[in-house]
Amino acid sequence: MGQVFLRVAPYPAIVALLGLLPVGCAIPQVPSRTVYEDPVNFVRLEIDANVLPEWPPGHFTHPATLTYEQVRRILMGLTVQEHRAAIQTWFLGESRRLPMFRDAEIALLVPQVVEALRLARENERVTYYLSQPETSIKRVITSGGLYIKGTELHFILGNWQTVYGIPAYGMIYDRRYPMNPIAAKGFDLFFDLDQATVHQSTSFWDWLLANAKDELVIDLARVFPGQNI
Repeated sequence: MGQVFLRVAPYPAIVALLGLLPVGCAIPQVPSRTVYEDPVNFVRLEIDANVLPEWPPGHFTHPATLTYEQVRRILMGLTVQEHRAAIQTWFLGESRRLPMFRDAEIALLVPQVVEALRLARENERVTYYLSQPETSIKRVITSGGLYIKGTELHFILGNWQTVYGIPAYGMIYDRRYPMNPIAAKGFDLFFDLDQATVHQSTSFWDWLLANAKDELVIDLARVFPGQNI
């Protein structure tokens, strides 16, 4: 698949923070429903606390019906590029865009995402978590979430091929919060059909910290003209 950029999660800092919590304090977990789960991967529906029942304009367009072919087309069109600051780009040029998902990951995700969107409620987003164990205490993870609003698919990449070491305390942070980054983000997210990408305004700090392109908005009506969305 070419060059792979791995980031190591700063878990000692997380463990230190947890050590400040009172004994017996449980780590909060987002309410969720499991659509698919095996020992190393899952697809879930999580409640989005920002979607208010009393405000219908903020609701997601869920449940949603997408075909296997449509979801496969979207996943295959997603790419990731190592983020480089302007001075790095000036010296090194642009880094190559790499496929976000491996073929096996796409094969696993397609039917599960189709099913999750079919089951999703107006306040639930689909979350995904893919991992490859390297040792008993270390794994490489890719995780994030997605939801549909109108004809726009919002795709969030929280972690991409990030090395995560399970702390001695055993708190499995990455599985609890698949949309949250566990390391500094060093990537930008793209879709291969530029005219279908809905551009969003971002702050200077988001751009500087490489957070500007970790959520991608895709206009499904442009990707699949004339098809039911």
